[in-house]
Amino acid sequence: MLFELTAAPLDPARLVEHVRRDEAGAIALFYGVVRNNSMGRRVLYLEYDAYAELATKVMRQIAEEIRERYPVTDIAIQHRTGRLEIGETSLLVAVSSPHRREAFQACHALVDRFKEVVPVWKKEVWEGGEEWIEGEAVT
Repeated sequence: MLFELTAAPLDPARLVEHVRRDEAGAIALFYGVVRNNSMGRRVLYLEYDAYAELATKVMRQIAEEIRERYPVTDIAIQHRTGRLEIGETSLLVAVSSPHRREAFQACHALVDRFKEVVPVWKKEVWEGGEEWIEGEAVT
């Protein structure tokens, strides 16, 4: 499994290659992308900060939780830190599994769990202000 925090642009091909296995018939890849609006405000950019050592430890823990619930072959997660512009990728999650249903389900569950517990913080900067935003799961 691969877990990284980086200020560099994320590389989806690297994650896909990392989780690709001959016994895996499916790879689900999630891109979290910076959008230009939130809560009715025009977002200018985001800033991410993290407690890197703890974040990678928690990523590993939630990956193990997912492996207990779904028949996944491998998992890889990357998250950006620093300033990100509109359209840039902030989060990549790749999950391989023998079948597509489990790959999609595991990827969805992993993203939700990441948002709930991994110590990565997001500051939204918009016209006229800024605010630190806590993550939440989307059902």
